[in-house]
Amino acid sequence: MELGYRGNILRVNLSSDKISIERPDEIFYRKYIGGEGFIAYYLLKEVPKGVNPLNYKNNLIFANGPLTGTSIPCTGRNSIGAKSPLTGGFGESEVGGYWGAELKHAGFDAVIVEGKANKPVYLSIQDEEIEIRDASHLWGKSTGETQKDIIRELDDKYIRVACIGVAAENLVKYACIINDYRNAAGRTGMGAVMGSKNLKAIAVRGHNKPKVNNKEKLRAILKESYETFKEYSQFFTFGTGGNRMEEFALSGNLPTRNFRDGEFKYAKEIDPAIISEKINLGRDTCYACPIRCKKVVNISNPINIDPLYGGPEYETIAAFGSNCGTNDIVAISKANEICNKTSLDTISAGVAISFAMECYENKILTDEDTNGLKLNFGNSQAMLSLLEKIVNREGLGDILAEGVKKAAEKIGKNSQKFAIHVKGQEVPMHEPRLKQGMGIGYALSPTGAEHMANLHDTAIANKERIKNFASFNIFDALTLDDLSAKKVKSVISFTNWRVVENSLLFCFFSPYTMNQENNLLKTVTGWDTSTWELMKYGERITTMARAFNIREGFNKNDDWLPERFFEPHTTGALAEKPINSDKFKNARDIYYKMMGWTEDGIPTKMKLEELDIEWVKT
Repeated sequence: MELGYRGNILRVNLSSDKISIERPDEIFYRKYIGGEGFIAYYLLKEVPKGVNPLNYKNNLIFANGPLTGTSIPCTGRNSIGAKSPLTGGFGESEVGGYWGAELKHAGFDAVIVEGKANKPVYLSIQDEEIEIRDASHLWGKSTGETQKDIIRELDDKYIRVACIGVAAENLVKYACIINDYRNAAGRTGMGAVMGSKNLKAIAVRGHNKPKVNNKEKLRAILKESYETFKEYSQFFTFGTGGNRMEEFALSGNLPTRNFRDGEFKYAKEIDPAIISEKINLGRDTCYACPIRCKKVVNISNPINIDPLYGGPEYETIAAFGSNCGTNDIVAISKANEICNKTSLDTISAGVAISFAMECYENKILTDEDTNGLKLNFGNSQAMLSLLEKIVNREGLGDILAEGVKKAAEKIGKNSQKFAIHVKGQEVPMHEPRLKQGMGIGYALSPTGAEHMANLHDTAIANKERIKNFASFNIFDALTLDDLSAKKVKSVISFTNWRVVENSLLFCFFSPYTMNQENNLLKTVTGWDTSTWELMKYGERITTMARAFNIREGFNKNDDWLPERFFEPHTTGALAEKPINSDKFKNARDIYYKMMGWTEDGIPTKMKLEELDIEWVKT
């Protein structure tokens, strides 16, 4: 492979210190494309059925896409996957920054990490020079300290580092991996897998950009999209939460007090657009991207918050803000810093704390259980103290470090009704009682509740906006609470397309249309791809991830939402609008049929053959 891809897969066995390079053929690249597709392939092929996710036999895969490392904006991402320690199923997460592009420049499309080192190590990849180095002096350090120390040690300021902090070393089940100080591969617990291998970091440096098939055409496409990117950049001036918090609160979309309540009167006080001066809001970006959507806060009073670790985006603001009942933006920003420096998923951490708060307010947890912490909703200082306990696995924090599903099993006393998760993964900050198609996506996602590779129903609820989705075979505007076959079809189309983007490694905030993304792929690789072929990529990879979960013991009962969502909010716009469980069950069954699965949600042999993955076992 000479165009877009580098044709090299790096394999590192930490148990034997063996380093090798594999060179797959072009059919492999075209069939599995990159990112999530590579991960699904290698997990099914190489990870033993039933293996403990923290066992050395679980592989950790870092994968690029065909456009990674080119000059195309919104492609500076990489994907990381393994069997998830949080769910026990398919684990995958994407992350921005510069690391993925640097890996491509070093000559690799993916890195497969096998085994377990007998002491802490880090991997150095500098073009063809690959070395497993001692990291004993880095173990116990923050992600920021780790990256700075490695850059000094390797004596190159352009080194890019993906690493873990203390939470991942302590095997918190929703620990993440951090690229470039503030970019998180946040979901499914990939940091815990990295920690279980005694792998502290992977440092990369490359000097050769990938070749593209048609440079002139690529320049023309990028020039044509310049104005669109300017407009998008203005939209992200205040980040993903800017000018939206009060709107979300009024509509019922802002999760409040563990998804229980429907009103949060302090929404303006946690809106970045309104309080930007208070937190000294700045902006950062990823490789070759002019949008600059990454947030940076710099606060010294009343507490110091290091701008090195960025600032909270919408998911983090809602998880540690409204969902924990607090309007303290400084505490929310501090929680973001703690998570990034220790490598912890902000969504799962915030939901774990809100779960504990509701248990405390219902006297399921006592002061003795919390070691004196008053875990009432709105107690931001108790929130931060409990977060540190999760990181260090101390007391109640040790239980919450397992995720809310296992924590509820441990605590008992009917606490399960307060554990808001799907398949063991905590629900993101978008309300499925409002966006009911997204609820289907939550339930059917192979990684557990997932908001990125999903339909946001608001995108197809407006007659004007629906015109943008004709290429998805979606023509009719559908209400937010619609659970018809048309809505299910829309969920499938959106999900499969997002999976394609997770394999091409396009950012979720990319302004490109489906046709534009296909044209970029053709321009870089020289392949004569069609949008039909790309949608088949998405269906193939979605089905492979499903097959992995079926193999690992998941069944249709796992394709469900927490019972809380079949009850209304206590107040607000959704106070009389729960999800109808019968309609939801019917929508799930329709989803199975449309995907070519059995009534139990198992991909049929015929469907596997149609997708050219007959080798996959379920």
